Amino acid sequence: MPSSPIILRSQYFIYFGILGLYLPYFNLYCYHLGFNGSQIGLLSGIRSATLVLFPFVWGALADRFHRRKSIFLLCNIMACAAWAGYLVTTAFVPMLVIAAIYGLFYAPLISFLEAYAMDLLGKDKKAYGRVRVWGSVSFIMIVTVLGPLIERYGIALIVPLILAGSLLQALFATALPTAAAPAPTDAEAGPIEVNWPRALVFLLCGFLMLASHGTYYGFFSIHLENLDLPPTYIGISWAVAVLAEIIVMINSQRLFARASFEKVLLASFFIAALRWLLLAVFQSPVIILGSQVLHAFSYGTFHMASILYMDRLTPGPAKTLGQAANNAITYGLGLMVGFMVNGVLFDHLGAGKLFLFSAGLALAGGVLFRWHQRSLAGASHPPE
Repeated sequence: MPSSPIILRSQYFIYFGILGLYLPYFNLYCYHLGFNGSQIGLLSGIRSATLVLFPFVWGALADRFHRRKSIFLLCNIMACAAWAGYLVTTAFVPMLVIAAIYGLFYAPLISFLEAYAMDLLGKDKKAYGRVRVWGSVSFIMIVTVLGPLIERYGIALIVPLILAGSLLQALFATALPTAAAPAPTDAEAGPIEVNWPRALVFLLCGFLMLASHGTYYGFFSIHLENLDLPPTYIGISWAVAVLAEIIVMINSQRLFARASFEKVLLASFFIAALRWLLLAVFQSPVIILGSQVLHAFSYGTFHMASILYMDRLTPGPAKTLGQAANNAITYGLGLMVGFMVNGVLFDHLGAGKLFLFSAGLALAGGVLFRWHQRSLAGASHPPE
């Protein structure tokens, strides 16, 4: 286990600070390079595609050989080396190759952090949001400051900044403990029993939820620029979303004391559908900014509940692998499909219609999850 919560919080702080550079502005950077929607979708999609396979590979190696820290350090260092390639090219094909190599090593980082968090919190897992919130604080700081800097120095600034952040994360990762993945106890030896029906249905629902985020993470900033909104507004809109996320994460323990993981997940699906519907229908800067508050639920509560729900379904010996599976199917496969489909359709349909499609996906995930929960309740209370 990490010897101090500060170590883990610093990793979340840096990791999501880098995301604060990447998510709002990298696709916009590619748009300024002259790439079309399909090319941008493919660049984002191939990075997400690596999240489908490689978290399983790295997670299995970490659990099998109890080398979580060594693998985490290796992946951090190699991700830095790959990202440096963006400093020397702006051509599409080389950038596509860099994205694939970078994703190979970037892929397991978040699942390793989530496994570290579960180890650290122990029986107090419902307080997970208080650790994870440091990532949200970092994100909001970065997107707030970066907008005016981009207006002054240009959007290409993000490439060296992301490299600097990645180097910093690799440096801080050396302080992580070496024995975070203990060997299985005698009680845990033997077959690993996973609640597969619940896990697989949940992963399918999570896939639909994250696929619905493809328009937002892939083209939201481009959509705002096409509405003639400046980079400062773009940064503020992302900051408002993460500020709302911070509020629910700070209150995570209170939230999960009052509501089950299943109820929180269900609410998150339907609120996400409402959020995408608002972005599909309205172009008012005020309404768009107001809709960003719903990020507290479409991402914040969903993310926390999904980590805790998967931890409950996954036994101790496969903890890293269980979180890797969650990230692979949702943030990996779900976002990959969302990015690529949106990339193909963006130039033809525009963001408005794509957000309407996103609302349908989130709604479908919620309906499926609700149906499965009702079927489980019926099975546990059969008619006499």
